[in-house]
Amino acid sequence: MSIWYYVVGDEFTKESNMQEHRFLKALRREPVDRTPVWLMRQAGRYLPEYRSLREKNNDFLTCCKTPEIACEITLQPLKRFNLDAAIIFSDILTIPDAMGLGLYFDKGEGPRFERPIQSREAFEKLVVPDVEEKLGYVMQAIRLVSRELSGNLPLIGFSGSPWTLATYMVEGGSTKNFSKIKKMMFAEPSLLTSILDLLTRSVIEYLKAQIAAGVSAVMIFDTWGGVLSTREYYDYSLSSLEMIVKELKQSPLTSNIPIILFTKNGGPWLENIALTGCEAVGIDWSVNMSDARKRIGNSVALQGNMDPGVLYASPEFIREEVASILSQFGHGEGHIFNLGHGIFPDIPPEHVAVFVDAVHELSEPYHK
Repeated sequence: MSIWYYVVGDEFTKESNMQEHRFLKALRREPVDRTPVWLMRQAGRYLPEYRSLREKNNDFLTCCKTPEIACEITLQPLKRFNLDAAIIFSDILTIPDAMGLGLYFDKGEGPRFERPIQSREAFEKLVVPDVEEKLGYVMQAIRLVSRELSGNLPLIGFSGSPWTLATYMVEGGSTKNFSKIKKMMFAEPSLLTSILDLLTRSVIEYLKAQIAAGVSAVMIFDTWGGVLSTREYYDYSLSSLEMIVKELKQSPLTSNIPIILFTKNGGPWLENIALTGCEAVGIDWSVNMSDARKRIGNSVALQGNMDPGVLYASPEFIREEVASILSQFGHGEGHIFNLGHGIFPDIPPEHVAVFVDAVHELSEPYHK
């Protein structure tokens, strides 16, 4: 597949063509010829061309913060696979980094912050970052990718959820037990609420800027929502997601942009996530697609949900699993095929090609 699309001179025509793309039509639950497919983390470490670029162009953050490099990485998987959407190459921790917390990546340890937020005094130094001043490199990368795609393939923007961002900010990085943020939740709930309110406002401004820069849809990754109990999930995660969706839907400049919400291990709360006003709910592999559709009905689209580990299997097994998930969803519209979480870095790219092609080939009968 070539990424070099013809250039359409008329902006209205470009927008009309974009709205007819099967990914956006599926988000609107309109008829499509085949089930659209893209992958979480589709631009990244599993591609040898990405690893080669990293060797030449410094560390991960340098790649994120250099628009030309981020653009090149975003486009890399489109050269290999017949994907139905691109997603901007970036990181969910751009907002706390822009707040001055000193983001860095420890080899083998993941993201870390030099200045975590563990007191009211530390919190009071934070402000909603000026998105063009502090995060303008993301918007510039979006503009570069949009120019390359020429209006013929949707580009997805994204952010981490306020709760997920807060976990990293309070814990100081990745964690297995979430003890520091849960201590704050139960011992200083007003402080955690203040942090989440600030992050909610920041995510709103960040997504608005991405939309203004040219993305066709946005996704919010609530990676750690599933570590919460039901009551705490509603209070500390879902309430922020509802506020973000409401604000984006009320603004004339962003009201028509589809929103995908994904809570990892969020199976217990699918109905409530669907009620936020989003266009699609992402589900992981712990939820059966048929059950999810029965629970949510046709109120929103569903995105997911193959276990990324399946991509280690033989091509025959990958096709069987794709066929199974398509069968679980059944006939009708509103399914965007994806993995249940991000692709693993040691997945063979050839297996990804089998996966993408299988979705397109095997889904046709479900749309006749």
